[in-house]
Amino acid sequence: MDNQWLPFTPNRTFRQDPRVFVGAEGMHFTTHDGKKVIDGISSLWCVGAGHNRKPINEAIKNQLDTLDYATAFQASNDKAFKAAQMIADMAPGDLNKVLFCNSGSEAADTALKVALAYHRARGEGHRTVFIGREKGYHGVNFGGMSVGGLPANRKAFGAQLLPRVDHMRFIHDPVNHPYIHHEEPVWAEDPLLELENRILVLHDPSNVAAVIVEPIAGSAGWYIPPQGYVKRLREICDKHGILLIFDEVITGFGRLGVNFGADFYGVVPDMLNFAKAVTNGVIPLGGVICRDFIYDAMMNANSPQHAIEFFHGYTYSGHPVACAAAIATLDLMKEENLFARAGQQGRVLGDAMHSALKGLPNVIGIRTLGLAGAVELASIPGTPGKRAYDIFMDCFHKGVWVRPAGENIVICPPYIVEDAHIDQIVQTVADSIRRHA
Repeated sequence: MDNQWLPFTPNRTFRQDPRVFVGAEGMHFTTHDGKKVIDGISSLWCVGAGHNRKPINEAIKNQLDTLDYATAFQASNDKAFKAAQMIADMAPGDLNKVLFCNSGSEAADTALKVALAYHRARGEGHRTVFIGREKGYHGVNFGGMSVGGLPANRKAFGAQLLPRVDHMRFIHDPVNHPYIHHEEPVWAEDPLLELENRILVLHDPSNVAAVIVEPIAGSAGWYIPPQGYVKRLREICDKHGILLIFDEVITGFGRLGVNFGADFYGVVPDMLNFAKAVTNGVIPLGGVICRDFIYDAMMNANSPQHAIEFFHGYTYSGHPVACAAAIATLDLMKEENLFARAGQQGRVLGDAMHSALKGLPNVIGIRTLGLAGAVELASIPGTPGKRAYDIFMDCFHKGVWVRPAGENIVICPPYIVEDAHIDQIVQTVADSIRRHA
């Protein structure tokens, strides 16, 4: 245990109270000391179909026996082409071209580079400004951190972040809409007025390459945009020739009961980033789905036929084993109708959270939509995040794995979750909140 440096983990505390998983099946982990722990967060939004699914495992084994790996440069493999077709067929509109990578962080930086290259290819290379959003999360690479808006992710690296980036205001109104239950809150004001009247005026719209947002702010704590926000953002981008990028690493592949957040909100972005649930978390795979006009502009940039059109990619882009896992995962989710099940069980989760948690000590907000929800807690003065962390640890010792996100406890179980699992998760959180009043 002395050699691994754990990511996004207080390592000093971990060494005092280790959490080591050695097995998983369905909805549960097995720990190193033999305890069963229910996976209340789909292992960080990844395991939509539940753990240890045999069709996915067999697809991986078969692929290893057939083609273990092949370079992604100047060649590809059959599984990458098939996976790309399946993903494009699921995406809305003319999102038809898939650039594979290995994670959501890589997808974010890939999308930003595509945006710059697209504008350059069409003679507008001066479009270099990116616009993100406060409390947005787009991974931990320098591009994603730059457009992201989580202060803790940025503060130690600020000197090296991209220089031409601005951020829209946050999408949560804790005064008028602290409790949101499977609805889009209706705001009295337009939160996008600042984008139109300050940000775009400051930078001039002709200099802006892209706007990147999560349809729902997942990593920050499941914050839901107001009614009409996403469609209005699309209209503003269209008006000024700005590309719109949806980061759907969390909302993609069923979390909202449909294929993507783009489908839920009825808006087609120009690029859509994905990762996590596409392989059920078993092997890293991510990517960016681009609309046809972006690809066409790059292909028609008046360069020699032998020249590479886009100088970007990764050694493991479209890895055959990862793509085999994606194909099996998407087939399994379709066969078991898991996206619709996520929508159905999301109602059960939302009802349970609002019924059991509202009114408890220190609870100041609850937000549920799709198969995910967050309960927001009052901060302990001088120690931000400690209350949520203590509750997270307490829940683990009671056999439930949830996620602390700032002052929030987030619940986002696999799509196979049963009503009894939801009751166990929510009641465990409720009991812990009372113990930590």
